[in-house]
Amino acid sequence: MLYTRTGDKGESSLYNGERRAKTDRIFEALGAVDELNSAIGIAHHYCKKSANGLDEQLIEIQCNLQDIGSNIATPRNDASETQLRNTAFDEGHIEKLEGWIDTLDSNLPPLRNFILPSGGESSIFLHQARSICRRAERTTIPVVEANDADESVLKYLNRLSDYLFAAARSAAKYEGLEENVYKKAKSGREASIQTRTL
Repeated sequence: MLYTRTGDKGESSLYNGERRAKTDRIFEALGAVDELNSAIGIAHHYCKKSANGLDEQLIEIQCNLQDIGSNIATPRNDASETQLRNTAFDEGHIEKLEGWIDTLDSNLPPLRNFILPSGGESSIFLHQARSICRRAERTTIPVVEANDADESVLKYLNRLSDYLFAAARSAAKYEGLEENVYKKAKSGREASIQTRTL
């Protein structure tokens, strides 16, 4: 059966068998990472539809986020050696992400202004995923500080938001679409939209 009724009283189990309240910091972080994965799934759909070349990277990132969830769900200070080994998160994933960022960024014009989430469907959903990623990072900080998750998880989420930003701009450039540039509204005047084609 899909349902177990074991969480009906507001608790759930971690990978090590420990039960905690669903409001515990670990489940807050797990929920944010899960939401991030869903958001990237939407972005992946539009990236694959536009054939911008990002879809395979996004699938790999989604798999990594599943592994991050396993790491977070296994308190590092209260798990067996086998559980720790099975849920370790390799820092090699971070290096790979940095390589992708460098490649994407090298093909983009330099930023001279703040930009607004824009640039077409793929770009907008990548920007949304970036915002959710920042929240996932924030909710994971206290988990890592309590030694309930590896620091490599936090590093990956921090780098992932940078990747999603570069990917969003890259998606807009690939489709030949404009990104909206932030322009401070002056007193007594309506804000005007300034665009830029990548």
